[in-house]
Amino acid sequence: MINPEINQYNESQQNSDRDICRFLAGLIGNELHEAESKIWHSHPVWFLDENPIVGYSKQKNGVRLMFWSGKSFDDEQLTVKGNKFQDASVFYNDLNEINKEDIIRWLRKSKEIQWDYKNLVKRKGELIRLK
Repeated sequence: MINPEINQYNESQQNSDRDICRFLAGLIGNELHEAESKIWHSHPVWFLDENPIVGYSKQKNGVRLMFWSGKSFDDEQLTVKGNKFQDASVFYNDLNEINKEDIIRWLRKSKEIQWDYKNLVKRKGELIRLK
């Protein structure tokens, strides 16, 4: 079941963005069924042990699917890389652009490869790898 706040976020999007958000929420929820999901910093995010794993947001370039530890996945298809942290993203503008198998692969990697964002403030900005 999709978190009602996330469902509300998805339904507030326009046209193809709404379809993309609905699809991503369902796929992420199925693959990360043990994760906690909520609206965090104004967009949907899934957490494992209070550590952010994956989320998406509507941005100027489309719907951005972001993996907090995605840079460590070493996957060329996650083309938008963070400068300071280990995040990596991809943008979607149409449901037809989404390759379900890619996302499932990234979601599985997100369980295996994690950086500790939960304690980032406590560690004064130092990011350490958990897995």
